[in-house]
Amino acid sequence: MAFGPLARGGTTSHAGSVTRTTGLPGTHPDPGLPPSSRPDGRPSRGRRLPRVHRAWWVAAVAFVALVGAAGFRATPSVFIDPLHEEFGWSHSTISSAVSVNVLLYGLTSPFSAALMERYGMRRIVSGALLLIAAGSGFTVFMDATWQLLLCWGFLVGLGTGSMALAFAATVSGSWFVERRGLVSGILTAGSAAGQLVFLPLVALLVEGPGWRAASLTVAFAALAVVPLVLWVLRDRPEDCGLRPYGAGPEYVSPPPAPPGAARRTLRALRDAARSRVFWLLAGTFAVCGASTNGLVGVHFVPAAHDHGMPVPAAATLLAVIGVFDLVGTVASGWFTDRFDPRRLLAVYYALRGVSLLFLPMLFAQSVRPSMLFFIVFYGLDWVATVPPTIALCRAHFGGNGAIVFGWVLASHQIGASVVAFLAGLARDTFGSYDVAWIGSGALCATAALMALVIRKDGPGGAGEPGIGAAPGATAGPAGKEGKEPASGVG
Repeated sequence: MAFGPLARGGTTSHAGSVTRTTGLPGTHPDPGLPPSSRPDGRPSRGRRLPRVHRAWWVAAVAFVALVGAAGFRATPSVFIDPLHEEFGWSHSTISSAVSVNVLLYGLTSPFSAALMERYGMRRIVSGALLLIAAGSGFTVFMDATWQLLLCWGFLVGLGTGSMALAFAATVSGSWFVERRGLVSGILTAGSAAGQLVFLPLVALLVEGPGWRAASLTVAFAALAVVPLVLWVLRDRPEDCGLRPYGAGPEYVSPPPAPPGAARRTLRALRDAARSRVFWLLAGTFAVCGASTNGLVGVHFVPAAHDHGMPVPAAATLLAVIGVFDLVGTVASGWFTDRFDPRRLLAVYYALRGVSLLFLPMLFAQSVRPSMLFFIVFYGLDWVATVPPTIALCRAHFGGNGAIVFGWVLASHQIGASVVAFLAGLARDTFGSYDVAWIGSGALCATAALMALVIRKDGPGGAGEPGIGAAPGATAGPAGKEGKEPASGVG
């Protein structure tokens, strides 16, 4: 990753050997910078600072928070069998709590995007981490299903939803003009890293000290991230006297979000719902959620355990999916900056559907090479759909792109919630998950066709660039970006 200059904001005048710098209107220097630093972030004479724009530090902290959110959301998959054995609760009953968690994760997302714009990311993310810690910590005292619904369903669902991928869209949109697609891919890959970090650890704790120790570990991990968020995260570049990464002198700071975050969120939904593009994006992303978080994320471990595979081994495989998802999602962000997002989505959904159709034949007591091939293949595709979907939301819905993506993400989680419950019901009814795997593969094929129907042009009728485009860029053939000529003649 190439780090650019610290910033491109502010103006400088010279009088002899004296340098005078003025920042952006209405901004003040970051209190964390030395007094000799200029407001544009570059060091004054005699001082040398690392040439790293603050946007990358904000993105790094956002990545850590998203890693935690993904890990906290993924851990219930390894609790299904222990809770079934200790309390006698059915798979469908436990899955219903996971369904509530996944549903609230999606429904909270669009409101959290608007609240972050109104009240700031630091406040919302810190509060979300405290909710996760409370929900996970209180589970150690539960002995009834309603308590499971309250803790893992409502508290953890609200907390993780407030740090959903709309948070990634907000960070990339507020702090970056260049590299938005790459940053969106990196932040999205935080979900992969969350599985990588948490699932094997939680599975080992479940097998050793027990699921209560695992729940307490999740609670303490959430609390540990709060000081980092308060210390480093900033809401807008203007708060530090900077421009977004890649912004030129012509950049105009957007006005602060007006009061009434809930009204704005609902108004954005109302306006977007008039567009067929919104429903196509929502439909395809619902399939994405159904085939990842709802099915594989929740039921892969118990399905593998049904075939005699130990829970830690199955959880490790799910974590390895996260490793390759990290690679696939970052690559998808890079592709989104260069290729037609619609075609990328069609390819991703088609390949995912094929892999799910073969999965029922790959389960065994031990890990075979064919299963490892599935893990790699499926992992590269896990949430590679996110950067192209964010790009299409920004191209078609402009300034409301992050909020509209929050609503599209809500459909993702609705799909995941429905399938999380239905797959558990299928397991109780038929004794296996085969119907769920095959049905999900068919849904992915449908989503691939839907992606190709999405209109290429933005609301203005001209091919608008994706999230990674530089100012003045236009979408060329097949969605590639090109610079608009100054004369207006191609």
